[in-house]
Amino acid sequence: MNRRAFLKNSAVAMFGVGSAPLWLARAAAAAESGGKRKVLVVVFQRGAADGLNIVVPHGDPKYYQLRPTISIPKTAVLDLDGFYGLHPSLSPLKSLYDAGQLAVVEATGSPDATRSHFDAQDYMESGTPGRKGTTDGWLNRALPRATTAKASPVRAVAIGTQLPRTLRGDAPAVAIGNLATFRVSDLQAQGTFESMYSDTVDKVLSGAGRDTFHAVKMLDTIAKQPYQPANGARYPNGRFGQSLQQIARLIKADVGLEVAFADMGGWDTHVNEVGAQPTLGPLANLLNQWGGALAAFHQDLGNGMEDLVIVTMSEFGRTARENGNRGTDHGHANAMFVLGGGVKGGKVYGEWPGLEPEQLYEGRDLAVTTDFRNVLSEVVAGQLGSRDATRIFPGFRPEKRLGLIGG
Repeated sequence: MNRRAFLKNSAVAMFGVGSAPLWLARAAAAAESGGKRKVLVVVFQRGAADGLNIVVPHGDPKYYQLRPTISIPKTAVLDLDGFYGLHPSLSPLKSLYDAGQLAVVEATGSPDATRSHFDAQDYMESGTPGRKGTTDGWLNRALPRATTAKASPVRAVAIGTQLPRTLRGDAPAVAIGNLATFRVSDLQAQGTFESMYSDTVDKVLSGAGRDTFHAVKMLDTIAKQPYQPANGARYPNGRFGQSLQQIARLIKADVGLEVAFADMGGWDTHVNEVGAQPTLGPLANLLNQWGGALAAFHQDLGNGMEDLVIVTMSEFGRTARENGNRGTDHGHANAMFVLGGGVKGGKVYGEWPGLEPEQLYEGRDLAVTTDFRNVLSEVVAGQLGSRDATRIFPGFRPEKRLGLIGG
């Protein structure tokens, strides 16, 4: 294996290898600087989650007419405000809503009409709906540019084997598949490759190799420390729960994390979406994992949630009417969740477009009344201080202020 192949296939997935910082020195400097740091966590539900069965419009009788076999009964809905309610599998989140820590934004989505998973995810992660030529992601652009050489090298982290579209760009970002395996397991081989990197005349590659091994050593130190979630929090055993637990570990390690990204797949519920009871079936299983992980993360962070906000998104919603297979097909508008200490929660934001035939988008889908970039621009401004929405979302100017974030 040569040096370049080793770097490409290592546990570190960095975008812009040549510009990566000196991990160990900068991480130490960031830790010494002290002070509270705000963190933004972005959660992507891949596959197009069914917002109408997650945030149920039980006050609209048309909902039950359009979904005679897969609607969530009023008796099972966790009521929020007399019109909307949460799916019963999201009971861990209901208490956060009641405590003013969770807000819901209804009828959100992209102005682009595509029903392609690939295109819609690409547009939402780039932040430029309908534009294929964007080379970087909105979350990378939203990260405030470092003003000092002492800026932490792990300011932007994604949990996964590849750096997601939204974190690609000029600002260094890293993908971590698993903290426990974020290292070269063969120490003898590690020493050999470190020597190869230090001896190379390729200055760019030498610097990248040094930074890679510094990152491996730094995160290996974190991984070797036993971790017990605080406040009795218990993360679900699935991949998403473990992803949020790893983000919690990085936040508590105080290595300078500012933005983090995690995703969860499986939301493409075309068939048998709901079981014989609303708490059974594929959607209920997904929501048990998703809601349980978000609630565990909130409980684990405790007072740390005062400086943290989580925002959730999915590429598009699903059809208002159920299909012939007791499922739903690709739709348009969806619901976004915003959770954290600075959130003005306990409220459902956004304008309800209605479910009458003339109100549906293209006669079949919930219509978008709030551009997803409106939500993200407010969250980014509140958490990261990046208030220039047109820079983060080129070609977009916020049409209205929702008032999601306090302070």
